[in-house]
Amino acid sequence: MTVTAGILGATGAVGQRLIQLLEPHPDFELAALTASNASAGHPYRDVAKWRIDAPIPESVAETTVRRTEPDAVPDDIDLLFSSLPSSVGERVEPAFCEAGYVVSSNSSNHRTAPDVPLTIPEVNPDHLGVLEVQQDERGWDGALVKNPNCSTITMVPTLAALDSFGLERVTVSTLQAVSGAGYSGVSSMEIIDNAIPHIGGEERKMEQEACKLLGTFDGAEIDWHGVDVAASCNRIPTLDGHLENVWADTRESITPADARAAMQSYSSIDLYSSPDPLIHVFDDEPDRPQPRLDRLRGDGMAVTAGGFQETTDGVQYNCLAHNTIRGAAGASVLNGELLHKQGWL
Repeated sequence: MTVTAGILGATGAVGQRLIQLLEPHPDFELAALTASNASAGHPYRDVAKWRIDAPIPESVAETTVRRTEPDAVPDDIDLLFSSLPSSVGERVEPAFCEAGYVVSSNSSNHRTAPDVPLTIPEVNPDHLGVLEVQQDERGWDGALVKNPNCSTITMVPTLAALDSFGLERVTVSTLQAVSGAGYSGVSSMEIIDNAIPHIGGEERKMEQEACKLLGTFDGAEIDWHGVDVAASCNRIPTLDGHLENVWADTRESITPADARAAMQSYSSIDLYSSPDPLIHVFDDEPDRPQPRLDRLRGDGMAVTAGGFQETTDGVQYNCLAHNTIRGAAGASVLNGELLHKQGWL
C-alpha cells in the first residue's frame, strides 16, 4: 500500500532533505507541503531557498505550499513528516494529532514526554507501543513519534551494541557540522578558522535522549536506562557529518576487539531506509571515520566507528553520522517506515 505523505516545514534545511528522500521512495507519495504563512499560496520553487546539491524535483517544484494548520492539509494524508522549529512544533504538532494525523517529527519538543515514543528503529522499535497510552491519555485519533537529536542518533546505536557489557557511564565530546545549525545558524565570520565550544541545549538533549532510547518498554511505560551520560558539544567548520569522541565505561571487562565485534554484528532492521550494516567499523585505520570521507556511507544512513582504544574502565572510540540525513530527515523517514510496518497508518 502506498502511503500518502506530507511535510510540515518543507522549505527549511531538513524539509528539503525530506523531499530529497521521499520523492523517489517506493512506499511514500508526497501530496502536501506546508510552510509559514508568508510562503503559503506560492509554488514551492519560488519560496524554497534550495541548498541540496541536486535540482528541486520537478514533481514538487510547482506544488502550491499550504499553511501549517490542520484545516489546510487534506484529510486523506496518511502520514505527516515534521521539520518545524520546536517552538512552532510544540503548539502545532499536537493540533495535527488531535485532528487525526500521524506525525513523524524531527523537532525537539515532546521528545522526553513519557507517552511520546523517541525512536531509532534499529535500537528500540518496541517503544512505538507507547502510542496506545498516548492516544488513550490525550484522546487523539492521530499520533506523535519523535526521532532524536542528530548528535544523539550518531552515538546511541554504538552504545546499544555495547549495552550487553553493562554500560555504566558515557562521556562524549562532539565535533558538529555547521549544517546542524540550519542555513542561518552560524555565520561564516564566526566559524571559519574557528571552533565554538558550546551549542545551546545540545548537551542536555544527548544526556537525556540516550537514556530514554536505551530504556525498556514494559507495555505501559518506558523505563529509562540508568547509564550516566555527560556530553560536551562543539561546532566546527565542516559542512555535514557529526564526529564524536566517546568514552564508554562498562561493568564487565571489554577490549577494543570486543567493542569492534559487537558493533560489526549489531543488527539492522528490515526497512527500506535502514542500511546493512548499520554500523561500519574500521579495524586498522585509527584516523577514521572522517566527515568528508565517511558521512555518505549507506546513502548517509550508516553510522561509522573507529579509533578503538582500551581505557581503565572500558573503551574509547570515535563515531560519525550524516547529521541532516541519518541525524534528521532520514531518521524521520525511517520512523515513518516503522509506523507503516507496524500498522499505525
